[in-house]
Amino acid sequence: MMNLALFDLDHTLLPIDSDYEWGQFLCRVGAVDPVSFTARNAEFFAQYQNGTLNPVAYLEFALGTLARFPRAQLDAWHGQFMDEVIRPAMRDAARELVDRHRANGDLLAIITATNRFVTGPIARAFGIDHLVAPEPELGADGELTGRLLGSPTFGAGKVAGTDAWLATLGRRLGDFERSTFYSDSQNDIPLLSVVSHPVATNPNAALARHAEANGWPILQLFSE
Repeated sequence: MMNLALFDLDHTLLPIDSDYEWGQFLCRVGAVDPVSFTARNAEFFAQYQNGTLNPVAYLEFALGTLARFPRAQLDAWHGQFMDEVIRPAMRDAARELVDRHRANGDLLAIITATNRFVTGPIARAFGIDHLVAPEPELGADGELTGRLLGSPTFGAGKVAGTDAWLATLGRRLGDFERSTFYSDSQNDIPLLSVVSHPVATNPNAALARHAEANGWPILQLFSE
């Protein structure tokens, strides 16, 4: 029977936060005002780390920023972002973890709170076909409108997002003899709690405490 392997992205498969780094990249290329944007981006990032983030408010900020630019320009910047930031951050340990699950014939997916525009190319770089992520609305011309489609895949929203994605494949979580989810954050405790094999991966302090209290394994992929 096929097993299921789910991966958070930021600080789990990557030792960085791709959403935060994308904002920093936009500052470096002069796309946004570096002072005001960096301050707002850092505020949201701190909220994410301490578990107080309003995901809709953040996504409205992030997607609204994207909507200022033509898609062709965004795609060109993202290619540069992949070369300068993401690929150098893709560690062998993370690639090997994904490859082990792939070799086992598992169904693989990244499930992340970071929007699909930022994370789609990253999932492809890891060779993972399935991505569950916040969906930017596109206009008839293919340009980003700045609006969010559906609900954020954040906190309990990752459970709902996983269920909805599996339903498109005609499956349910309970269909898998073994379901594994790797995550670094206490924000993902709802999904970690419903899979058969939760793995606290490079966990922050809050998740490490929860994992230890519940007997969950802890995996350290990165030294930094």
